[in-house]
Amino acid sequence: MGKLTVRALRTVLAVVLGGTVLVQAMMLWTLISGNDPEDGTLPLTAFRLITILGMASVQVALVCVWRLVTMVRRGTVFSHAAFRYVDGVIGAIVVIALLWFAVTAVNAPGQRDDPGVSVIMAGIGVAILGVALIVLVLRMLLAQAVARDVEATQMQAELDEVI
Repeated sequence: MGKLTVRALRTVLAVVLGGTVLVQAMMLWTLISGNDPEDGTLPLTAFRLITILGMASVQVALVCVWRLVTMVRRGTVFSHAAFRYVDGVIGAIVVIALLWFAVTAVNAPGQRDDPGVSVIMAGIGVAILGVALIVLVLRMLLAQAVARDVEATQMQAELDEVI
């Protein structure tokens, strides 16, 4: 991975991380201060809490991706240490999907006249879980690559002994 690509990705990650922190702070301030521009009904409070938790999940994923990019840059991504960060990304995506299902459930009573909206929202939650499955498949590919790298290192060591 080139230096320009790493810098661009890190810039995007930093901007998104800053944005999520800003959104969390604004939501938290609205909840704590009581200066709710809306009427402060229960669904809005639930939506704000879900948003705060969702932003935290996004932050976990961002930090994990940052660490993986660092490992790629150093050439150490094909190691067992990378699994922790990939698992963090998978976990964050699953939490985001569960939070989306919570948003769907909180929003559903208001959609009694048009239940199709809730069905579409549930479909989006399933799609988010699909992204987690894709990352899980990529994790399996990483596991195969790590195993091959370990095998190649062992074979090289054996060849060095023979020579």
